[in-house]
Amino acid sequence: MYRTHSNGELRATHINEEVTLAGWTQKTRNKGFMIWVDLRDRHGMTQLIFDEERTPKDVMDLASSLGREFVIQVSGTVIERESKNPNMPTGDIEILVKELKVLNESLTPPFTIEDDTDGGEDLRMKYRYLDIRRKPVRDNLIFRHKVTMAVRNYLSAQEFVEVETPYLIKSTPEGARDFVVPSRMNAGQFYALPQSPQTFKQLLMVGGMDKYFQIVKCFRDEDLRADRQPEFTQIDCEMAFVEQEDILNTFEGLTRHLLKELNNVEVGEFPRMTYDEAMHRFGNDKPDIRFGMEFGHLNKVAQHKDFNVFNSAESVIGIAVPGGNNYSRKEIDKLIDWVKRPQVGALGMVYCRCNDDGTYKSSVDKFYDQEDLAKWAEVTGAKAGDLICVLSGDTRKVQAQLSALRMELAERLGLRKPNEFAPLWVIDFPLLEWDEETERYHAMHHPFTSPKPGQMELLKTHPGDVKANAYDLVLNGNEIGGGSIRIHDKEIQAKMFDYLGFSEEEAKAQFGFLMDAFQYGAPPHGGIAFGLDRLVAILGGQETIRDFIAFPKNNAGRDVMIDAPANIDEAQLDELHLKVEISEE
Repeated sequence: MYRTHSNGELRATHINEEVTLAGWTQKTRNKGFMIWVDLRDRHGMTQLIFDEERTPKDVMDLASSLGREFVIQVSGTVIERESKNPNMPTGDIEILVKELKVLNESLTPPFTIEDDTDGGEDLRMKYRYLDIRRKPVRDNLIFRHKVTMAVRNYLSAQEFVEVETPYLIKSTPEGARDFVVPSRMNAGQFYALPQSPQTFKQLLMVGGMDKYFQIVKCFRDEDLRADRQPEFTQIDCEMAFVEQEDILNTFEGLTRHLLKELNNVEVGEFPRMTYDEAMHRFGNDKPDIRFGMEFGHLNKVAQHKDFNVFNSAESVIGIAVPGGNNYSRKEIDKLIDWVKRPQVGALGMVYCRCNDDGTYKSSVDKFYDQEDLAKWAEVTGAKAGDLICVLSGDTRKVQAQLSALRMELAERLGLRKPNEFAPLWVIDFPLLEWDEETERYHAMHHPFTSPKPGQMELLKTHPGDVKANAYDLVLNGNEIGGGSIRIHDKEIQAKMFDYLGFSEEEAKAQFGFLMDAFQYGAPPHGGIAFGLDRLVAILGGQETIRDFIAFPKNNAGRDVMIDAPANIDEAQLDELHLKVEISEE
């Protein structure tokens, strides 16, 4: 037996017991006649004491040679600790060691294995197996386990059945780029790794499974952003014989269960907001509603003077920053520089101070008087002591720019509190969105999404006005889940493919198996998929998903620990019927 107890288990009630422990040496303090060692495993830390009067000499000598991260086994007696440590669960006791065995030595780690490490992110990702020994990372992975267990338990209690679907599937033209896998046995042909199990879960509904879920890996070969991973995990779900209300109630229940089980937070009924309302009030379709700063639409009160910047704009929109009148001119100039960054893309920003005496001072006083500025304050909800920030231009661009500014200011003002949770449903998305590059409509979600009842005929005349029977679950300004009621009729699905620009032959080649299945009694069905990585991070009080993934990729999509992706040798390429040519440009 390597150990009788874990390193986080022993308490004062164990004093005088003989125990055996094993783990990694965290820290050693050697006074010559007495040595203390902190012994760590994933359960916690226990202090060991080696005393030349009470510890055998050979054990004492071996203890003096211990380095950081040595793997050791000790046996000894639990004794009361003279200098108790109230910050450690095991801080009342220590182990008087009688036997010591070095199970494995260790090189000096490239960074300290402590909560506040001296290792940068790149270094820690290269030695991720060492980083996992640190308590914050270890706790995040254990928390992820608790979330997945809570999900499985809840859905199982709701009579969902977990079913695995294939990883080697067929590439489809919709959505992001696929990762492709060459087939050795079928020369020149390729599998794709799934971006989601969408068609398979629909086929499970045709197969009568009724309620399906799967915690599943998905893959997208898309341009990476700061917090995106090429492989990610979904809680994928589908239900038969349901309408939108059934889906929303079921997964509102799951989210409420997770918040209560993992965060001890109770939330009431989730508010619902249409896509159009979310864009109008917050400028994006995943608004953080834990704080205000809602958009004030200023066209009517700002486009009547000789300020051509506003007069020529499609939209003039402002937000009231609480307490923002305290900002110095230098701080406001920095805000203007922030919105002019390429990532945001604004050309500038107009501002207006709301003074405590009820007067206003703006950066465009030449064009607007006190009565005008008072109307700005009224529309934006600004009060004395606030600052009004105004952007103008094309509506979609201004919405995105001001939404980014709103979130940045909320972060700076401490309004995005990680221990507060504000979920909501965003519903009634557009079914289609126009793509300027291809000059045609694309499905906003995917081509299997059903239009809202009674709107199918609008596709012929006003395709951009058609609303989808789709919904997103938003938590604290992040989309954590999204889904829709699916098309289950072959003729309607064929029409949808036609509207999306698929020829009959293309639709049959790509999705013929699904269309064929619909001929054998497909039930009405719908579903949702949660992004598990994002959900776990938010429930864990953070927004960086990499901290909750055991072996994440970096921002370039590389695994710097195992150095992947990597070249493969010529023999493998020949076997896969591939020839790789790399341009020197």
